[in-house]
Amino acid sequence: MTGIQQTMPAAIGERQRERLLKMLAAATFIIFFQAYMVAPIIPALSNTFGTSVETVGLIVPAYLIPYGIATLAYGLLADRLGIHRVMFTSLAAFAALTILTATAHSIEQLTLWRMATGFGASGVVPLALALVGRLYPYEQRGRPLGWLFGAMAGGMAFGSPLGAMIVPFAGWQGLFLVVGAAGAALLVVLLPYRAVIAGAVQPVTGTLRDLFRGYKDLLGTPRGQRTYGYVLVNSMFHSGVFTWLGVYFERQYGIGPVGIGLALLGYGVPGFLFGPVIGRAADRWGRARLIPIGLVLSAVAAAALLLGFPLILAPVVAMVLSLGYDMTQPLFGGIVTSLGGKRAGQAMGLNVFTLFVGFGLGSLIFGALLRFGFGVAFGLFAVVELILAVLSFALFRSEVPSRAVPSATGVTQAGADVRLKS
Repeated sequence: MTGIQQTMPAAIGERQRERLLKMLAAATFIIFFQAYMVAPIIPALSNTFGTSVETVGLIVPAYLIPYGIATLAYGLLADRLGIHRVMFTSLAAFAALTILTATAHSIEQLTLWRMATGFGASGVVPLALALVGRLYPYEQRGRPLGWLFGAMAGGMAFGSPLGAMIVPFAGWQGLFLVVGAAGAALLVVLLPYRAVIAGAVQPVTGTLRDLFRGYKDLLGTPRGQRTYGYVLVNSMFHSGVFTWLGVYFERQYGIGPVGIGLALLGYGVPGFLFGPVIGRAADRWGRARLIPIGLVLSAVAAAALLLGFPLILAPVVAMVLSLGYDMTQPLFGGIVTSLGGKRAGQAMGLNVFTLFVGFGLGSLIFGALLRFGFGVAFGLFAVVELILAVLSFALFRSEVPSRAVPSATGVTQAGADVRLKS
């Protein structure tokens, strides 16, 4: 079996590498914008198609679960065919299918188009994260990963309120048309970087047995198990709470789409503004210190939703919930980049698979709990997140910066986490 050959960063200038990073961040932004613009408009879509919010709510996992499943295939294809081929094909599919979603005439058609978009679009973000693992050494990945996860947060921050506020004026079809066109424009902008992306990671050859051996290796260590496990459960928490926030605000405060958009205005802002800063903090002080804080903040936000608060404080609560995400999932992603070894695409593909399956399951589970009321759903999700926070002190205690040690090549690695194989 031939391993991935890392030709970067020697083959690429710093300026070109930073430009590529910004383009990848832009692509990540638009994909997450599209994913998160749907949840807040569930009440509006319910009125448009004349069906219940619970039924309309299924369009969220209809997108997220296929997205997660497809990442496994995209990671494999990227390792075999090259990241550049798979990434550009996936971005083209995202643009085309998002535009076609605007043609839906029923909730069933809308759901089917969302499923297709989930399958088609899922090759962009995980491969962008994998590219960071090849373009930057481990001790320097916090900042570029912060850019990408900040772009995710920005997509959430703008997708949620703008989706809710645009629909009353342009209709939900116009929303999908604009986002699809933006995806197509990004594809054109990224094309000049095709050769750079192709040179970053060389394709890997291997058998199906090698594929399963790769997943076994990724999940065969305590470090891999706890990291992927936390990615799953933490994503379930955030998706469950966030997906139904629009419905909660509508029922709790009697507000419409514009009001929902304003109430969600704080979500994604911390990651968008401070994503790189959080990444640098992780590189400097270690993920062991930040992960428990992020989990506690998430639990506090859910508890606030459980107890109730004046509507004017809704953006603040949304901001705290978002900060909890921004201080956890990007840091788990940083750990994953060190787990992949020769198969960076496979490792990050498994990460995004776990992330988005968790997103889908979380929205489904929270929706099922609504038969008992929002209080039960928020309370249960808050308790689970708090338990994760307590356990994380012990489980991630090794994720701290080590002292500068020379690598095998003689290059000093000042920020590498300790006990990488444990």
